[in-house]
Amino acid sequence: MALNDPLLAELAEHFGIASEFWDWKGRQTQISDETIIAVLKSLEIDASTPERAQDAVEELRMRPWRRKLPACVVLEQGQPGWVNVHVTSGADASLYIRLENGEARDTWQTTNDSPDREVDGQWIGEATFQLPADLPLGYHRLVLRSQDVEVESSLIITPSFLGLPASMHDRRIWGYATQLYSVRSRESWGVGDLTDLADLSVWSSTQQFAGYVLVNPLHAAQPQPPLEPSPYLPTSRMYVNPLYIRPEAVEEYATLGDDERKQIPKLRKKLRKEIDGVDQILRNESWAAKAEALQIIFEAGRKPAREMAFNDFIRREGRQLRDFATWCALYEVHGVDWRTWPAELQRPTSPEVAEFHRANQGRIRFYKWLQWIAENQMSSTQQAARDAGMPIGIVSDLAVGVNASGAETWMMSDVFAQGCTVGAPPDAYSQLGQDWGQPPWRPDRLADLAYAPFRQMVQGVLRHAGGLRVDHIIGLFRLWWVPQGKSAKEGTYVRYDHDALIGILALEAHRAQALVIGEDLGTVQPWVRDYLSRRGILGTSVMWFEMEADGQPTPPEHWREYAMSSVTTHDLPPTSGYLAGDHIRLRDQLGMLTESLESELEHGRAEQQAMIEALRNHGALSEEDYQSRDVEQITLAMHRMLTWTPSKVLNAALVDAVGDRRTQNQPGTIDEYPNWRVPLSGPDGAPMLLEDVFASERASRLAAVMNGYSQMPEQR
Repeated sequence: MALNDPLLAELAEHFGIASEFWDWKGRQTQISDETIIAVLKSLEIDASTPERAQDAVEELRMRPWRRKLPACVVLEQGQPGWVNVHVTSGADASLYIRLENGEARDTWQTTNDSPDREVDGQWIGEATFQLPADLPLGYHRLVLRSQDVEVESSLIITPSFLGLPASMHDRRIWGYATQLYSVRSRESWGVGDLTDLADLSVWSSTQQFAGYVLVNPLHAAQPQPPLEPSPYLPTSRMYVNPLYIRPEAVEEYATLGDDERKQIPKLRKKLRKEIDGVDQILRNESWAAKAEALQIIFEAGRKPAREMAFNDFIRREGRQLRDFATWCALYEVHGVDWRTWPAELQRPTSPEVAEFHRANQGRIRFYKWLQWIAENQMSSTQQAARDAGMPIGIVSDLAVGVNASGAETWMMSDVFAQGCTVGAPPDAYSQLGQDWGQPPWRPDRLADLAYAPFRQMVQGVLRHAGGLRVDHIIGLFRLWWVPQGKSAKEGTYVRYDHDALIGILALEAHRAQALVIGEDLGTVQPWVRDYLSRRGILGTSVMWFEMEADGQPTPPEHWREYAMSSVTTHDLPPTSGYLAGDHIRLRDQLGMLTESLESELEHGRAEQQAMIEALRNHGALSEEDYQSRDVEQITLAMHRMLTWTPSKVLNAALVDAVGDRRTQNQPGTIDEYPNWRVPLSGPDGAPMLLEDVFASERASRLAAVMNGYSQMPEQR
């Protein structure tokens, strides 16, 4: 069946499945019928034959008429809106709005010339109602009354423009970006934790005059080893990884009995012996020791007021926390992939899961407690950052998706597309494309649920953060779906309702008074960046990627104002490594280049030469440093030129501040390279502790540049 078949084309258009796209080299690429049919299958649409495609089209055409109200209507504040309702032919209908605060607002019916239709043996008519244009922001309800029937659905009014939080006072700020697990102190358990983050924030604010610290996603991972190393492949984005808890910072640690309290440092000392001298982050060993320590603290109990607070947390989180904690306990018994569990345990609502919950309440309560403690320490971390004078504090990172075998897909399996994973088409840095192994959210199911899963996720991440970076924010517009059994090159884009998703993101950030940054790198349709700017969402600009059509670096004055701008990003080596061509040699070692090593190195040298010449020509790099090619001076010059852009938010990588050279992540690999397991290190490659960072003169020199205090050598 050719794609020009009108049935397949109608199905693809209805579900937002692209039949073609423009690749990173500007070439128009056609999507195969086989790929489109496979994507439709993951949405439970059978288009494998012309007859089945015909049946699917007829069902889709009738679906709106079977609904009295659309599941969800999302509008920008002040935007006119209309709602079509479907009632028994000839019946009266009225529609009103019940606002969040309980107030009722009327709508008024307009003309509608749509003819009645026969649906399942009954004639159905359509009426159109116009909504008031002055509705307040919030989550409201549409209420339809017709004959003896009353039906409700969701109405969400979102900000047209989010903008900068009031705490910034419309001033530019800068901050550090870091991978928290890599920033370890003498007191942490082999992995950087929330206490380390609080200390890093205090140093960044009081000594470096930074306004925020951006960290990797802190989402929940597996409840026991082996732990997924990538923070961008969590088991759930609704909750926090307890690996980041500092046991000694739990309030009950101070009141432990002597015998119990002595066990905690013994566990930490034993862990130290295991991990000392190892040049990698050992999450499994760290969590095994830390989990044992936390179990001791949990079993010691809590004072009455603390127990009340814990129980209130459980009540507020409701069924979602219960399901997550139950999954954790089931994981311990039945293994890493819930899809291989006994069939009766693969649904959180089954009687067998309810019985498991009753029989394992103690263990499940422990997992609930871990989330409560993580929330406590997240709150303390953000408070420490704000108390130290940061206008924003912690900026959390939101991953694109979740692990296919994780808690979230078990808790909400019907919201995820089965048979497809998310990735990216080929580009200059991953020329074979990428398959991230994450199942995508179904756009149709999200709308049916009034975007509740997305809303809850954003609320949770912003609860104790001053900002949010949305990794691959293009995923709120479209995602690259890869059908099972196909390569990453054989996927296609699937559209999402970006007006709804961006609107809800803006609404939650408005309520939290938070900054929102969208990572809009890679293959991006030009209108998307314009749309994000119009909605008051910052984009992302990286110096190595900001190039003119002729291949020359973009002059700083031409950069975007509404962007978080930086020299590098976590998917590239630190600047020292980039200047050395480490990223090219690494991809060659891994067999990821489509051109020869020498030609890629030559291209890299030309790119670097253009950058260094631009730094000299703009006055950011002295002639002496231009000739010497001093890596630190070039790094400082790049950050100096960064401060000459109009961008509202600037970012400096902590790895650049201390002269680290090794990359944290090589896209397109899993275990071929120790992704997400590289500790923060100095220029000599030796791991650095947080205390070493505090004493780093190199970091002070970079901070001086970011604060505008550092002049060129000949100007001093």
